[in-house]
Amino acid sequence: MDIKVLGPLSVDACGQSVVPTAGKPRQILALLSVYANQMLPVPTLMEEIWGADMPRSALTTLQTYILQLRRRLAAAYGPRGADAAKDVLATRYGGYVLETEPGAVDVHEYDRLVAAGQDALEAGDDAEASLLFRQALAVWRGPALVDVRVGPVLEIEVARLEESRLGILERRIEADLRLGRHAELLTELTELTARHPLHEGLHAQCMAALYRAGRPWQALEVYQGLRGRLVEELGLEPSPRLQKLQQAVLASDPALDLELCERLRRPVLDLFAA
Repeated sequence: MDIKVLGPLSVDACGQSVVPTAGKPRQILALLSVYANQMLPVPTLMEEIWGADMPRSALTTLQTYILQLRRRLAAAYGPRGADAAKDVLATRYGGYVLETEPGAVDVHEYDRLVAAGQDALEAGDDAEASLLFRQALAVWRGPALVDVRVGPVLEIEVARLEESRLGILERRIEADLRLGRHAELLTELTELTARHPLHEGLHAQCMAALYRAGRPWQALEVYQGLRGRLVEELGLEPSPRLQKLQQAVLASDPALDLELCERLRRPVLDLFAA
């Protein structure tokens, strides 16, 4: 099987899509795919579909959805497809599990590359970390499960995945900044700060890149723009660390210099922690 959840839902068996068009069976397949090789209890599956408003027929209806999914799997597997479908979408005591081969699920590949990138980062190999984080981010094809209606269980998982994606993007940029790629990052960071107008970490990275590119006045403009939005939308001032970063830009603080950051191996904002 080939399963993709980091973007539109895609589940192929023997080269044939088994994703149903009906919304609720599609939801069930999405949840089983996200947690592939893990048993999902029946109450969790029902919570995803119906939330707190569970009908009396919930269990019977869920079993019908599972049967529909197995029929699609059986059609894809051809002869002896019914047995194969029960092996792939297996019944366990109290729940169901979608059994897959190693490497079949894109989120598992993403997690593997992230872990390898983190190991490289901790070993001080910024070039390898940047490469691995780029490969991890390239696994994504758009927002996670963008074409699936999500209930309370999937909503949490999608939020976790998107937060992880943004965090890995930040780590990759930090590695690139330490590699002296600030000029190459300017266009990307300008776009990212526009897309995430209240994200302090990305704004700090943008300020550092602009400063090292010889454009400190623009770094200060980035700070002022973020501060204005924080005050107007949330009634908050920037964090003390970001305020110290602004002061460092004004003072041409050596802590912002590339050579020192390479030695300290700390994210931009962490250089100005209290």
